[in-house]
Amino acid sequence: MSSSAFSLTMMVPPSAFRVTKGEPVKGGIKGPQLDHYCCPSCMSWMFTRITGIDDFVNVRPTMFDDMPWSTPFIETMTVDKLPWVETPARHRYERFPPVEAFPQLLEEFASTL
Repeated sequence: MSSSAFSLTMMVPPSAFRVTKGEPVKGGIKGPQLDHYCCPSCMSWMFTRITGIDDFVNVRPTMFDDMPWSTPFIETMTVDKLPWVETPARHRYERFPPVEAFPQLLEEFASTL
């Protein structure tokens, strides 16, 4: 779905996120656990809402007007990465971080802003 070696997403609080133009459509992965939302014209993947998690929306950083500040902080699913792929992420996980790691990761990320 990303047409790349990377699939970048950024966790954004729902209160800080809104679609300013158009009406996204569900595409790619659709329920019951999550829905990807895409541009209705080109079907580019724009953001993801995860069922039962109201704390954040996963937004594709390429959708932002100002992207230079979106350097990767956490790299996930490295078990499936291509051997030549490298990112500047501070943290790497073969799958996803354990739930108990999120408070510390969020605090550390907030200190970098």
